[in-house]
Amino acid sequence: MKRGFATKLLALCVALVAVIVAGCGQDGAEKKYINIATGGTAGTYYPVGGAIAEILNKNIPGMNASAQATGATVSNINMLYAGDVDLAIVQNDITYYATHGTEMFSDKEVKNIRAMATLYPETCQFVTLDKSGIASIADLRGKRVAVGASGSGAEANARQILEAYGITYNDIDPQYLSFAEGASALKDGNVDAAFLTAGYPTASVQDIASQNAVRLLPVESEVAEELIAKYPFYTKTVIPAGTYQGFDEEVQSVSVMAMLVASTDVDEQMGYDITKAIFGNLDRLEAAHSVGKLIKKETAVEGVPIEMNAGAAKYFKE
Repeated sequence: MKRGFATKLLALCVALVAVIVAGCGQDGAEKKYINIATGGTAGTYYPVGGAIAEILNKNIPGMNASAQATGATVSNINMLYAGDVDLAIVQNDITYYATHGTEMFSDKEVKNIRAMATLYPETCQFVTLDKSGIASIADLRGKRVAVGASGSGAEANARQILEAYGITYNDIDPQYLSFAEGASALKDGNVDAAFLTAGYPTASVQDIASQNAVRLLPVESEVAEELIAKYPFYTKTVIPAGTYQGFDEEVQSVSVMAMLVASTDVDEQMGYDITKAIFGNLDRLEAAHSVGKLIKKETAVEGVPIEMNAGAAKYFKE
């Protein structure tokens, strides 16, 4: 009986040790599993998210981070809300809508999100053909304008910017087209201007500019300041001269920001470790995608419209 009991006790101890070892990395650190929601494989979020996963795995003991392709911002926020992922790359404006229960989140207020950092700008661009004679956003009154797909983040951006100029959809002929559709309509003469929110240079605009003289309409500094006061997710941006073929003027505009967010399940220490690892290895993000060069510690809290993870906030105060 005693031998049988001792054998069972030994087996139990071995099993317990195995469980403990399984929960630790090779260096003895406790395993930490982090799922990162990104975007489509052809977009920008996916390679950036993959690089972030690599950085975390290399620089945080016991870390097991993985990036997954998703439907981007709205999908990512819903996954965070459901507890399916820990980190996500999202647009800061749509995150603001989610936490305030407005726009496409009017039926659901999402409170379990914290900001880690803003990453790079996604710029609001009103594009028209030079031959249209349209030189400013104020000139869009009475015009056919592709404002983005109905219910999209871009459409909300277009509506807010037009509103800052005292223009409502009653003052224009709004066309609810994605920018790919709007770009085609602009080339074919079926709309007078098209709006998009994307990092510049944008392939669709480059395509139009290769065949037609284009013009970008500015969002002047004083209007940008009014927008930012009302909607804290906007930041000022200058699109450099020559960004698009044949258009050699510098253009003032505004951007929303791609940002990294975390579930409230990511505690202060983990938030600090993640932020320190990422911003201590920005060269890896640059290697992953050209937008990496725009990701900087100095600008990482610009355009943050929601409460920050306490650990991330601590890191940026150092």
